[in-house]
Amino acid sequence: MSKSFLSLAALCASVFVVGTSEYLVAGMLPEIGSDLQVSQGTAGQAVTAYALGVVIGGPVVTMATARLPRKGLALGLMLLFAAGSAISALAPTFGVLLAGRVISSLSHAAFLALALVTATSVVPEHRTGSAIATVASGFTVATLLGVPLGSLLGQAAGWRAPFAVLTALTLTAVALLALVLPRQQAPTTRVRDELRVVTRKPVLLAIATTAVGFSGVAVVFTYIAPLLTRVAGFSPAAVSALLLAYGAGSFLGNLAAGKLTDKSMSATVRGVFGGLTGVLAAMPFAAAWQPTAVLAVLVLGLLATATIAPLQGLILHHAGAAPTLAVSVNVGAFNLGAAVGSALGGLLVAAGALRWTGLAGAVLSLAGLALTHLILPRAQAASRTGKAAVSTAV
Repeated sequence: MSKSFLSLAALCASVFVVGTSEYLVAGMLPEIGSDLQVSQGTAGQAVTAYALGVVIGGPVVTMATARLPRKGLALGLMLLFAAGSAISALAPTFGVLLAGRVISSLSHAAFLALALVTATSVVPEHRTGSAIATVASGFTVATLLGVPLGSLLGQAAGWRAPFAVLTALTLTAVALLALVLPRQQAPTTRVRDELRVVTRKPVLLAIATTAVGFSGVAVVFTYIAPLLTRVAGFSPAAVSALLLAYGAGSFLGNLAAGKLTDKSMSATVRGVFGGLTGVLAAMPFAAAWQPTAVLAVLVLGLLATATIAPLQGLILHHAGAAPTLAVSVNVGAFNLGAAVGSALGGLLVAAGALRWTGLAGAVLSLAGLALTHLILPRAQAASRTGKAAVSTAV
């Protein structure tokens, strides 16, 4: 078994643990609210606090640790995450729970950025897309299995139990990373180098593409359960099965996009956004008939996470020798896109337009597709001049 495979497996497992934590609270709001004597709406702020910690704290932590050795930093970030999980598990008040969630969130974007950059450094250049997808698949498995199983455990054994298990799993991941991650010298890039990269126009456009494009998915997916029950007429049990199929499709779509990114980054990113635009635009009409609703959910699942590998590949392509902060900000852009899309979807649902959320999502995905045309021509030019190693995949 190759060292690169072991490194990717350890990083993927670590990302699975981090990804499970992000939305774990959402499935246990009644239990948390009852135990800590707050309303469910207030309890939901634990999700918001985590998201804000990722968006704001991630880049700050990344800049503060830019000159540290990579392996030691990975272990330190996971230990920080374990500390936040332990505080959450033992929290006597809601305020302490929020503190634990914020502490965990501070390591989220920084660790994922480090994991993605490290993954591309342990494989040949022509496999960078697959490496990104392999690590990112930890998040899709977290959505597919980690969050539902954690919620079930919380309902059966109390909401503190999943956080205790996460703490134990994080410490196990630390041990695994310590064993298999190769030692790498501390980066020679300075904070101002990272800042210079993240403020480049192509990098800013790629980050904007991530936020705008992914918000299109969030507009629909956040409210897909009521769409399937109220419009398509599925039973709650059938919706659960469809969501499981959606998660399985997301896992497969992410891996497939990684391999396609290795062959052609531009074709992959444009193909994914084009497909998303089409399926989201069709969703309001597909939802009127159960067979087409099933097909639309499956296709949406395949394409939803297929944006990760090509978009992170775009960032790495333009980031050069100082990619960590840019990747960290792009991780935050995914979270920002999810938050904006969910808020927009909520406004449409409140206005009685549940069925038509797909049209709003299609407009956002189309905007993401348009933004790629501002970035990719430069990437293709770089490929022709041979100035960037990663550009050979474009």
